[in-house]
Amino acid sequence: MNQQQTRMGSTEIAGLLRREIQAGRLAAPERLQPERKLAEDYNVARGTIREALNKLEKEGLVDVRPGSGTYVTYEPIEETNTVVGNARPLELIDARFALEPHICRLAVLHARRQDFIHAEELLAEMEASVSDPYAFSTADTAFHNLLAETTGNSLLIWMVGQINSVRSQEQWSRMLHLTLNETTISHYNMQHRQILNAIRTREPERAAGLMKEHLETARLSLTRAAAT
Repeated sequence: MNQQQTRMGSTEIAGLLRREIQAGRLAAPERLQPERKLAEDYNVARGTIREALNKLEKEGLVDVRPGSGTYVTYEPIEETNTVVGNARPLELIDARFALEPHICRLAVLHARRQDFIHAEELLAEMEASVSDPYAFSTADTAFHNLLAETTGNSLLIWMVGQINSVRSQEQWSRMLHLTLNETTISHYNMQHRQILNAIRTREPERAAGLMKEHLETARLSLTRAAAT
C-alpha cells in the first residue's frame, strides 16, 4: 500500500479499503494490517484509522476485534458479483432511480440526530473536495449509503451497497475524469445539501423530488460523457 501524498480523512480511507474489499483484493477471513501500520501508510493518526474501520464494520465489511485485529467479513455472492461486474455506470443511475427517492422518504421518518451530524461531516468533506474528483466520489458514496442506513431496512442497505459497489470498477473510475469537474461537483454539493435540508425539515415528497433531480443531473452528465 503506497503512502499517500496528502492527508486524508476517515471517509476517504474507508473508501479505499472498501474498494479493496469489494474488488476481492482483501478477502475474508483475512486480517488487515494493524492500526499503527495503516496509520503510517496513510500518514494519518491512529484515531482516523479507527474511525475508518468503524465505518466499514457498520457496513458489514469487517469485524473489529479488540486485542486481536480487524478481519474482513465481506463474502460476495457469486451471482451478484457477475451482475455487478457487468453493470455500466448508466445502469447504476437507473437502479438508483428506483430506490433512492423512496429512501429519502424513509429517512424523513427515521433519521436521528447522529445521522444528521454524520451527514454534515460528509457534506463538509465533499465541499472541500471540489478540485479532487476521487475524494469527492468517496464521500459522495458514503453520503448515499448513509441515507440508506437511516432507514434501518437491512435489505435496502444491502441493495444500495451492491449498487454502489459498481463504483469500484475501472470503468467508473474512468467516467469520474470525464464527468466530475469543479462546476459539476459544486452543483452536486448544492443538491446534496438541499436533499439533507428537506429530510431535516421532515418534507418527504420534497426530499424525494430533490433526489430525483440530483440523479437526473448525474444521468445527463454520464450520458454526455458516454457520447464523447
